[in-house]
Amino acid sequence: MKKFWNWARDADDGSRVLYLDGAIAEESWFDDDITPAAFKAELTGGSGNVTIWLNSPGGDCIAASQIYAMLMDYPGSITVKIDGIAASAASVVAMAGTTVLMAPTALMMVHNPLTVAIGDSEEMQKAIDMLSEVKESIINAYEIKSGLSRARLSHLMDAETWMNANRAMELGFCDGLLADDKKPPTDEAEISFAFSRRAVTNSLLNKAMKKGPTVPEPEKQGRSVDSLMERLNLIKHN
Repeated sequence: MKKFWNWARDADDGSRVLYLDGAIAEESWFDDDITPAAFKAELTGGSGNVTIWLNSPGGDCIAASQIYAMLMDYPGSITVKIDGIAASAASVVAMAGTTVLMAPTALMMVHNPLTVAIGDSEEMQKAIDMLSEVKESIINAYEIKSGLSRARLSHLMDAETWMNANRAMELGFCDGLLADDKKPPTDEAEISFAFSRRAVTNSLLNKAMKKGPTVPEPEKQGRSVDSLMERLNLIKHN
């Protein structure tokens, strides 16, 4: 049996780390009690908070549903860190996170479930009805995490919506960005605003100096603040 998950310990604090890489249930999950039983045994075999590094294009929705349920039932805190992609069924697993963080370069994708069906029109209708119920069950997980309406979530799935980290945060699928602990925090918005304000002020002052009447050099050097402000006001209203 090829597992798509691996457990480790954080080198710094010894906390539990789970890596979910590749397609979910790539080998088997359906009709295979060993796979879900093994995952649950390993999950519940330890205690404490768990950090999950998730990078998966998706896979079997039933497997994702079981993993989601197991993680939701786990007594510790679950931090999901998406460092690559969480698409399709993998996005359902991500919704189990107490906190969901995405790398600035990561992606999340939601879409309608799909299947392959063979048979007459009655069998096709059964498949359609089944897919409708699967979609509603997936919306349940998205709704709990994001707080979006079921209609909005349904439209996002219909459109096969791809989200970068900022878009996922905006829609409530993600709680924040993975931070670079090596860099000190900075208020980028404040720096940007200060720089912009300084640039505009300098530009206006230069214009005021150029538009003013010709005066002897000593007078230019001794020009008062009030005089400059008057010229700035004239420029603003021109």
